[in-house]
Amino acid sequence: MEVQQPIAACVEKWDFNWLLHRAAQRVGSAFAEEIAKFGISLRGQLVLQALASDEESARTQLKLGAMLGLDKTTLMSELDKLERTGLIMRVPDPKDRRVRTPVITDKGRELQKEAGDALADVERSFRTRFTHQEMAVLRKALGELAEGESPVHGSCI
Repeated sequence: MEVQQPIAACVEKWDFNWLLHRAAQRVGSAFAEEIAKFGISLRGQLVLQALASDEESARTQLKLGAMLGLDKTTLMSELDKLERTGLIMRVPDPKDRRVRTPVITDKGRELQKEAGDALADVERSFRTRFTHQEMAVLRKALGELAEGESPVHGSCI
């Protein structure tokens, strides 16, 4: 089987958007590969992390989706998977039975911690390419790019 070479225009394209996209692909692929070892997706880990860190506020499914940048269909699918595996449960709101609040289980909290530690190792491997000063500049620049006045459409992952 013949291996196709990348299109020259893609290889030589070094504009800002392309570089950001390629960097996100590289980091995202490394994260996805690592999280797959835990039997969940990056979105699943994102949901578990949000529930583990902020369970006190009793976020409804709707509020959780808005906070994470996940549309309703994507969030419901992810919550279904997490619930089937016993990592979360959805509790009806006593004031409105139509409203559900996702709650992380002990099993979910344990997996989230282990997976989070593994992802932190992956992130550290990328950060070793930069000095502390370069990382500070990069984080500041990316943080500023992530902020904006216009709405962001689609899921964050």
